[in-house]
Amino acid sequence: MSAPAVELTAQATVVLVGGHESDRGEALHALAQDSPLTRARACGQELEEAVRAALITSELPVCVVPMTLGRDPELVADTARTLAWVARTTGPPRIALAEPFGTAEHLIGWLRAAAGRAAVGAAGAAGADPADVAILVTANPANPFDDAELFRIARLVQVQGRAPWVDVAFHGGDPDVQTGVDRCRRLGARRVALVPAGFAPAGGTEVAAAEAAGAVDAGPLLAPSAISGVLAARIQAAVDRLRAGDDGIAAGLDAEHGHGHTHSHTDGPAARGHTHSHASGH
Repeated sequence: MSAPAVELTAQATVVLVGGHESDRGEALHALAQDSPLTRARACGQELEEAVRAALITSELPVCVVPMTLGRDPELVADTARTLAWVARTTGPPRIALAEPFGTAEHLIGWLRAAAGRAAVGAAGAAGADPADVAILVTANPANPFDDAELFRIARLVQVQGRAPWVDVAFHGGDPDVQTGVDRCRRLGARRVALVPAGFAPAGGTEVAAAEAAGAVDAGPLLAPSAISGVLAARIQAAVDRLRAGDDGIAAGLDAEHGHGHTHSHTDGPAARGHTHSHASGH
């Protein structure tokens, strides 16, 4: 994915934080290549170090954007916990937690648009009807709740969109990509288009094998210009809220609530060994 020209001006130093939807931040590095103000980091110690360095090297606010497409509320909550600890040990409020890059509703819309493009493209390449093309949404496996959410989203994409078939497969997971392609074939699809539900392209050895069997890689979910536009909106809103006295951290701490997780975690460096658990299915 080529790097979008994110317009950051001089408002804030921006840190992008990635989870399973971006290969733990690896797929975000391209977003930072064109701007010294944007840094891609994984959650945890890497994020803490990046934020502290930004506070030291610049007088600008530090805006942290959780790069989830809507299936990783744990990323948002973990980011908020880290920022809460850093904020307690620094000076005047200069840290802003932006709203997540996307929500599940955004992802449904993005996948609908991508599925429509993929069906038309795959059908045209094969001289087939778009109605004969199945869309296979691919993603990295995460946990039972986030993975189940993708099946729900795929179903809504199928019901609300134009694609007759929308199925799900996970890279190295269950079902894997080849199994997903085979299932679509058995259901009668003449062509199968692979659409990633993440920031990384669908590529890899699994996808290469699927392409060899006749599947089509539909390319990235979002164009660089689309990513730029969403990021600009999230950053601007976060900076405006910080100026009004809201750093966004308290809202981020509630991100997991209602998602169905029962998990344990440490509150980052603030806990210093204190581990607790809670069920967030309420």
